[in-house]
Amino acid sequence: MKLLGGIEAGGTKFVCGIGYEDGKIIDRTSFPTTTPKETMTQVFQYFEGKSIEAIGIGSFGPIDPIASSSGYGFITTTPKPHWGQYNIVGAIQERLALPIAFDTDVNGAALAEYKWGAAKGLDSCLYITIGTGIGAGAVVGGEIVHGLSHPEMGHIYVRRFSDDTFKGCCPYHGDCLEGMASGPAIGARWRKSAVELGKDHPAWAMEAHYLAHALMNYVLILAPHKIIMGGGVMKQGQLFPLIRNKLHELLNGYIAHPLLNNEIHNYVVPPNLGDNAGLAGAIALASNCCDD
Repeated sequence: MKLLGGIEAGGTKFVCGIGYEDGKIIDRTSFPTTTPKETMTQVFQYFEGKSIEAIGIGSFGPIDPIASSSGYGFITTTPKPHWGQYNIVGAIQERLALPIAFDTDVNGAALAEYKWGAAKGLDSCLYITIGTGIGAGAVVGGEIVHGLSHPEMGHIYVRRFSDDTFKGCCPYHGDCLEGMASGPAIGARWRKSAVELGKDHPAWAMEAHYLAHALMNYVLILAPHKIIMGGGVMKQGQLFPLIRNKLHELLNGYIAHPLLNNEIHNYVVPPNLGDNAGLAGAIALASNCCDD
């Protein structure tokens, strides 16, 4: 069985690991995301001497994952200091003579959940993470969804909660989904982090409102067989029933499918791969690279 490398390139930390093409992870390490020079030095030190056959990179974005593009391999317009227009694939190619697969962290996580997790055996799924930012990736018919670039489903606009006067915190769009419902948005609106808010705090009804509106859009456009929700904010378990109930209310019986009605608890779910979804996603990307 092939031994593969994975890099979960996050805006807060990098997670590097080694695993097999069946998704089993046998080693991992992590370190803070600082400057490209410092961070990538630690990446190269970790993989030095490892007998891997390919490497997958699941990165924070925006990125250019389109192989035919002149900007392929770059982290592009990220607000993350020092990383804008950084050629992460090129930097790795200079040091590691291996096949490299490159995509967003959420596309990788969607692929991993499709191959080995909550969506195993299904034809499609959507993975969304709600944390420092909001991002989503989709797999349809076993293929990651791309177009001009990768989807940016965290930056759609959704209906405002009735009495929410928060202006939003997205540096590009203000009150888009990420600007209204990410971890930083919760902290800025309520002056407390998500983990500091009680389970009965009014923040959660508002959060469920925004996320359920987003899920309604995804259901109507992509009709995935499963929606998987991860990230730090979704560790507040009280959110899942609130989101499911609100989504059911918004759809209002328009789509007559059991999974969107009396079985919605099996449709909107946490990741089966847990906190390994991101690193497993990078391994899944590497696995696809080998298949090609």
